[in-house]
Amino acid sequence: MFRKFRPSLMLLAASFFVSCTAIDVFNENNEIPIARPYQSFVIINKEIGMRGFSAQFLDELVQSQIQETLESNGMTYDPIKPDVVIRYHSNEDLRQRETVTNNNPYPFWGYRVYNPWIYNPFETNRVTTSNYELLQVIVDFIDPVQDKFLMTLTGVTEVSSPKTKQKKVEKTLDAVLKTFLEQKNQR
Repeated sequence: MFRKFRPSLMLLAASFFVSCTAIDVFNENNEIPIARPYQSFVIINKEIGMRGFSAQFLDELVQSQIQETLESNGMTYDPIKPDVVIRYHSNEDLRQRETVTNNNPYPFWGYRVYNPWIYNPFETNRVTTSNYELLQVIVDFIDPVQDKFLMTLTGVTEVSSPKTKQKKVEKTLDAVLKTFLEQKNQR
């Protein structure tokens, strides 16, 4: 009986771990639809030396990941006459989150269920503050012939520590590029 439920339990556990990485991708700024086949691209940040991230290491990582992903999906890098111009930048915003811990689930009643004289009006809630960084990876896909945006894809996630920032940037950029390739292949 347990063997029947084991694959479904494994699938449920895998979907739980995949869903824990909260990355949202927003499609904005569509001036023209993707109509023609786009086979070549150029990364404008790489060509003119414009940094899109605050850290140079992350900037180089993003450039190489964009190029490798698109080339592995059949597109070619052409800085002279590309079909798509790609420009990227980021928004790295430091924020704080407050968490209120209520020690007593019934603050006005106290533990009157057990003893009516235990009510303590001076019991305070505990407030903790945690820092995190809201990270947005913004990638513009531009048609150079018409000089209009095909789309702007924004990947949004939260980074809780500097150690995980590189992995979060990679996963967010992967989600953005996957969305672009899906929409490109639909046409």
